[in-house]
Amino acid sequence: MVSGEGPVPNQADTVAFWHSLWSEPVNYNEGPWTEVVASQCAGITLIDPVIITPDDVAKAVLRSPHWKSLGLDGLHHYWLKGFMVCHAVLARQFQEAINQKSLPSLFTTAITHLVLKD
Repeated sequence: MVSGEGPVPNQADTVAFWHSLWSEPVNYNEGPWTEVVASQCAGITLIDPVIITPDDVAKAVLRSPHWKSLGLDGLHHYWLKGFMVCHAVLARQFQEAINQKSLPSLFTTAITHLVLKD
């Protein structure tokens, strides 16, 4: 359907559609294709382990805009630039996330706002 043509879905149908996508758990297909991909990737050379230092965090924070990129904690980058003691803590937390090879659900959780347009 070309934008602006055809019937416009009503709000209830739109909400129901997105609710069905976001509220149901995902069941991934772990079929034979995963073994094919794994065998194809077997020869790939792994990168050296990543080590994140407080200096790495400081450099990243210094390049960021002062009042943007609020996280869930509500802390602006402006404050992270000045509180250098936080750099070591953040470096440790990033390193732990990398070493665990999985992220806490907090890192991958977001809120989606459905805004209906005419």
